[in-house]
Amino acid sequence: MVDSDERDAGRAGGPEGSGDRLAAERAPDEPDIDDLLAKLDALRDTVDEGHEREKVRETISLVERMPGTSALAQRITKYTSRDLAESFVGAVLFALPLLVEGGVFEIAAWFAATTVAGVPVLLVGHVGFIFLATAGLLYFADFRQITIRHPILGVVPRRYAGVLLVSLATSAAMLLFWGRLHEGDPTPIERLGRIAVVWAPAAFGAGLGDILPGESQGEDLGKFDLDIGDDD
Repeated sequence: MVDSDERDAGRAGGPEGSGDRLAAERAPDEPDIDDLLAKLDALRDTVDEGHEREKVRETISLVERMPGTSALAQRITKYTSRDLAESFVGAVLFALPLLVEGGVFEIAAWFAATTVAGVPVLLVGHVGFIFLATAGLLYFADFRQITIRHPILGVVPRRYAGVLLVSLATSAAMLLFWGRLHEGDPTPIERLGRIAVVWAPAAFGAGLGDILPGESQGEDLGKFDLDIGDDD
């Protein structure tokens, strides 16, 4: 037989254990300073004694004045659909001025005319410059601290791929819709050159549009098919 005291202890421990489990389930997946402050605010509302409330207020003030708090606010960890939209807006803003510039045609013609063994080396170099400049803007310039999570195939950062693809698609679409891609009957290489010329500022604008507003709210795209090759 089970002693009555043990049964009472079991009853007392049951709800407490379930409460702990519920608290753990409600805990955020990626807690940050804001989550800590929210918990402290909730604690301040639950304490009864005045001196206890004062201690909680002092703790909140201490957390807000921590040297690392402002640095944490500059960190970006998630990549969401809002980041894609911000990249699109930035790409449009930076690409628009070039759509009315005739210099784009001249640069594209120069790219097409400068070849080595039939390879447009300047065009290839220009595309390489776009890749390097975009990576430098996102991960080496001191705008935001970008955390790389769930890279595509375990190698390519999602934000890097998103900025490049959004800006490339935006550049090609705008040139096509505005009638600038085929104007003057250019060669295929010249068409690619026109896209590449507009792509450079569009990629820069897409990167700035993504990271300058800070971390976006919403669901991380790592849970969808974009996160190829990641099993987490």
